[in-house]
Amino acid sequence: MNNENVLEVKNLEIDFETFAGPVHAIRDVSFDLKKGETFAIVGESGSGKSVTVRSLMNLLSNNAVIKNGQIMYHGENILEKTDEEMQKIRGAEIAMIFQDPMTSLNPVMTIGDQVSEPIELHQDVSKKEAQERALQLLKRVGIPQAEERFKDYPHQFSGGQRQRIVIAIALACEPEILIADEPTTALDVTIQAQILELIKELQVFNDTSIVFITHDLGVVANVADRIAVMYAGQIVEYGTVDEIFYNPQHPYTWGLITSMPTLKTRGKLLSIPGTPPDLHEPPKGDAFAARSEYAMKIDYEEEPPFFHVSDTHAAATWLLHPDCPGVEVPREIAERFKVFEDLRKEHEIEINTAHAVPDQAQRDPKRVKEGANE
Repeated sequence: MNNENVLEVKNLEIDFETFAGPVHAIRDVSFDLKKGETFAIVGESGSGKSVTVRSLMNLLSNNAVIKNGQIMYHGENILEKTDEEMQKIRGAEIAMIFQDPMTSLNPVMTIGDQVSEPIELHQDVSKKEAQERALQLLKRVGIPQAEERFKDYPHQFSGGQRQRIVIAIALACEPEILIADEPTTALDVTIQAQILELIKELQVFNDTSIVFITHDLGVVANVADRIAVMYAGQIVEYGTVDEIFYNPQHPYTWGLITSMPTLKTRGKLLSIPGTPPDLHEPPKGDAFAARSEYAMKIDYEEEPPFFHVSDTHAAATWLLHPDCPGVEVPREIAERFKVFEDLRKEHEIEINTAHAVPDQAQRDPKRVKEGANE
């Protein structure tokens, strides 16, 4: 991963027109995606994750209205492109792995034709060459007996195999950006782990940038470099995977983490009370205030700005204001703060060691993966 931005989303606002009035689904969302990184967006169902990433490919429904914002890709605003121009980008430069492979695959086309179709559409190759490349892709994503099954239909494959086929279609033209919209939701834990490992391997092979959407923090611990937490159509916190898992600052992020089972969980899991707000009329102030035991009077009156914790970490909560009284954080979060201090000390030692003896400074890559189980 390097610091080159391949995609920048700036102040995005999206409404959906309904009979009951406009739904303010996306409210001033901004983020960037760097080359070769995995940027995860997490949050409850209805937080705006899928709408955000579908806007990256201009795949919004007919009642969607983009009120404001830009999506910059190679210096051009995707939102200003015609459908004909977007057809050249979709699949070729920006591709998506959809949530449910059974509904995203065409039931009356063989999987061989479905994988080779984007290659024929976007690259100057013959049908035979496209099919040969499609066959190699099916082998690469782990479809057993790919030659014999090339002419099979989607219903003849298991759920995990169908998801592998969808991944093969998405990677057929080696896109620069891959959007994975909850690609493991309908899979059991074993197959889920295999799919995540496959995505990581293919990312390294193709040097692809990934936007990964999920409501499962345990999943992103294994795949993400940076994480954005979404709530009620807004990003409320963002940071590196270490910062979000071990130094979370927003009460909503605390709620997501403490509701996640780990190997150290004892007794009942905590849950976030209430339900997300109705975005026909978004609440005044902090949208999470009504569900937060840490809400103060100002949370119901003014929307909090982002307070920066570090160069890479910020959270939109009044708890970070210098004048805010101290609060007692959940026990599990306090324990994670201690782990973060240890990680930071290790990092400082590594930096000092790297300056003295460059070849000896190596960070343990397992630490982040263990975040889901600590």
